[in-house]
Amino acid sequence: MKKLYPEIEPFETGFLPLDDQHELYYECCGNRDGKPALFLHGGPGAGTGPMHRRFFDPEKYFIILYHQRGAGKSTPSACLVNNTSAHLVADIEYLRHHLNVEKWLVFGGSWGSTLGLLYAESHPAHVTELILRGIFMLRAKEIDWIFKCGLPDIYPDLYEELVSFLPENKRQDIPASYYEILTGDYDTDFKDRAARLWCQYEIGAIAIHPEAGFLKELDKPEFVRALASIETHYYLNRGFQEHDDQILRDIGRIQHIPTVIVHGRQDAICAPSAAYDLAKAHGSAELYIIDGAGHSVMEERIINCLITATDKFLLS
Repeated sequence: MKKLYPEIEPFETGFLPLDDQHELYYECCGNRDGKPALFLHGGPGAGTGPMHRRFFDPEKYFIILYHQRGAGKSTPSACLVNNTSAHLVADIEYLRHHLNVEKWLVFGGSWGSTLGLLYAESHPAHVTELILRGIFMLRAKEIDWIFKCGLPDIYPDLYEELVSFLPENKRQDIPASYYEILTGDYDTDFKDRAARLWCQYEIGAIAIHPEAGFLKELDKPEFVRALASIETHYYLNRGFQEHDDQILRDIGRIQHIPTVIVHGRQDAICAPSAAYDLAKAHGSAELYIIDGAGHSVMEERIINCLITATDKFLLS
């Protein structure tokens, strides 16, 4: 079983002004002359952490991480103005130009897989390989799985807490109702309670084993505000895609790109069928459905498969 590479510190960090609202935080690690690799975090709104640097051989990869608009260290936190998929794709290109990278491997999990696919389909000439985990394409049936017919049956206790916070007449469209609270004229304590419940529903179901989860993040008010606000914003707008199956419709643009897809068999948040649909549409992608693993990137078998992929692509 492959393990995470040793802890490393960035050799460069910075903030890129994007517009009148946003500044993007980024960091560079590993070998500046190595193979460029971009890490895309999930959520949307979750940000990155030090352990995300460790999926790549630091002696051979130029590792680039950044926090998407409104997330993590990017400012202002939880800002929804000028925050759409098109903005995020443009930000990736802006960062690529800023760092003088011609092409890079793109590595993304959960929402990061969505954004990685949208970026690759928009700029296929600048993507050498794709490593995608916990596939999420924001299709209507994937949103329904989370709030109507999948996750609620697997984690009924968490679902009951999420729903019971809302008035009975606001329970039909849960993302819309939470969005209304989080962006509405309510007192801060009430909004913070809503944000924590929203995040608890997802984070409580993210891993089979608690040590592979992120429950401690629930005690960070700024984190839960950003994650809840940005997630509801994107769920409500279906990722700002033109069509429900936009990613699969445009898959022909990236079928030439070597792609590895990794998904936990017991992933309660993103059903494995999404990974299967993507692999089937792609045609030549390597698909790994990992038994005994959930949605968390910190599951041992998920880590093993992802690092196997980053090591393999060093040879390409």
